[in-house]
Amino acid sequence: MANNLSKTQIDKLGDRLREGKITESDLRMLDEYRRSFSEAYEFVIEEIRSELGLEPTGRPAKSTTSISEKLKRESIRLSQVQDIAGCRIVVPGITEQERAIEALTALFHNTSLVDRRDRPNNGYRAVHLIVSQSGKLIEIQIRTLLQHGWAELSEKAADVIDPALKYGGGDPRAMEALCKISDLLHGEELMELQFAELEPEAERLLSLRDVTPEQEQKLARLRFLKDGIKQRHLAVRTELMAVFHEGLEGFQ
Repeated sequence: MANNLSKTQIDKLGDRLREGKITESDLRMLDEYRRSFSEAYEFVIEEIRSELGLEPTGRPAKSTTSISEKLKRESIRLSQVQDIAGCRIVVPGITEQERAIEALTALFHNTSLVDRRDRPNNGYRAVHLIVSQSGKLIEIQIRTLLQHGWAELSEKAADVIDPALKYGGGDPRAMEALCKISDLLHGEELMELQFAELEPEAERLLSLRDVTPEQEQKLARLRFLKDGIKQRHLAVRTELMAVFHEGLEGFQ
């Protein structure tokens, strides 16, 4: 049934969901529409596992409630919703994230990329790759461990304090704390990326028996960055706890 629905029929169904004017027939239609993503979703999941050796966690279909809330919250048509079905890949760090994005883009040719790392959405940072498969949009979230940890922290804060925090609302003190934590983690990852870019040069210089003064300066800079990363990791952990507890003091 859903595969035979026109874009106009799907969007009119979305309008009724947004307005809350739904019937039992509408709910059945929505359920069929959700289920129509299953084949494309399973294909994407299997390709990631077999071709890239990655293990995504997935959601074959967004819940009816989540779809309705998204339509009410955003100016978007039902046919334009990109995360009806999707999966998530969590990698250790930002260099692994870059490699995963490159591999996924090569694996799936009809894609669009949403990069929220430099321009976060209410503190949320990640990369979303939207794959068009058999006329269905399947979302692949690629997160680092730090990005994933922040997202889980945000979810927990929304559960404990106010669900509106997930969308930039709620108490501004808690929202500010979450955004500050996000900025700290992003700074950490930028340093990691900078070091990764310089590491091949460091290995080349270390392999030389005689180094010039200029090469020695490069080595000194790399050693400084390496030591700085270690020190920053310790400082960030301490600062994260302080910032978050400060943001939550008003709710104790």
